[in-house]
Amino acid sequence: MKKFVTLFTDSYRELKSVRTITAAAMFAAVAIILDMFSIQLGSYIKITFSSIPNGIISYLFGPVVGGLFSGSLDVLKYLLKPTGAFFPGLTMVTALAGVLYGILYYKKPITLRRILISKLVVMLICNVILNTLCLSILYGKGFMVLLPARALKNLVMWPIDSMIFYTLLKTMDSIGIFRTIRSVHLLHTK
Repeated sequence: MKKFVTLFTDSYRELKSVRTITAAAMFAAVAIILDMFSIQLGSYIKITFSSIPNGIISYLFGPVVGGLFSGSLDVLKYLLKPTGAFFPGLTMVTALAGVLYGILYYKKPITLRRILISKLVVMLICNVILNTLCLSILYGKGFMVLLPARALKNLVMWPIDSMIFYTLLKTMDSIGIFRTIRSVHLLHTK
């Protein structure tokens, strides 16, 4: 339990760093650009890779920064490119996804198994159950009517998203991007 609480306290400390805010801003710009190339399939299904920066921020800075980043970025992306009605419940689910990724990635080694498990957890809890519930409330459609298509889309995207995220993280790690962000961050926190 102490390690779990430490994840949040360490992540909160990360939030106080200018380098964390700067890195988050740069990844937010990447997320906004990726969101511009999303594919909207009707009112209920959207395929996008703009969540990749959310996972990277959660990996680098933990659940507190990940949740705040994901939630605030969701609002910002909506303001820049509104699709459908704004619903605060969807923003809260996005923030929860950032927190979950932070819990599952922060200060842990990058492995395909970890990414597959974390993507599955977030897809089931956030994308399939909670987002479908929010869409059901927002559009007045039955939960069970929306569930099959959303579950199928997430099942198909799960290995694809996992492989893309794993490959990207391993590549960024091997060329030293994370080491650079962390070393610069550590220099300024001492």
